[in-house]
Amino acid sequence: MNTPDTVRQKLLLHTCCGPCLTHPFQILKRRYEVVSFFYNPNIQPQTEFRKRLAETRKLSAEWDVPLVECTEDSDLWIQSTKGLEQEPEGGARCLVCYRMRLERTAREALSRGMDCFSTTLTLSPHKRADVIFPIGEEIGNRLGVVFLAEDFKKRDGFKASLAWSRDLGLYRQNYCGCLFSLREARMRLERKASQKPHPPSAGYPGKGSGSGIRGDV
Repeated sequence: MNTPDTVRQKLLLHTCCGPCLTHPFQILKRRYEVVSFFYNPNIQPQTEFRKRLAETRKLSAEWDVPLVECTEDSDLWIQSTKGLEQEPEGGARCLVCYRMRLERTAREALSRGMDCFSTTLTLSPHKRADVIFPIGEEIGNRLGVVFLAEDFKKRDGFKASLAWSRDLGLYRQNYCGCLFSLREARMRLERKASQKPHPPSAGYPGKGSGSGIRGDV
């Protein structure tokens, strides 16, 4: 518990979107002076990028969270992931993406004289903390800034973020961010739709007066 004389460490929190900032900020603000860092050159198309940035700004204003925006490097991201376009989500392309965003966050933390850095990425059920932590720790050790390894999905953290997002009316995306993850998300939806049983026909000829029985009754 913080007292008026307690000096909290300053933490730069890599933030991928507004909804993913909710629960991590609530957890971290008890121990740290948190600054949100929006750096996500992977997010495409630009309409989606602007939506996620707008929601991050909205939450930051609502909760008085300092926000640093870095909207560059989309071309560098494309160049860095060249040849990995067919990798599945969670594969080699994602490792390059994690490293790029975490390293930029660490360097920003250093330039601002902050004590440590972390990321909201671990809130997602699709992001493995045991993959992200070694990347953050290696970067932190190499650059000389502490990486806070926090798995925000634990103790129903993701569910808490859903509740916060609903209460605050935040836009929630349905894919990670890059066009390749969007393609995979669409493929998953198509597979799911194809596996659903076909609804019965609208009517059954020969029954009643011929008007039939609605198949969804």
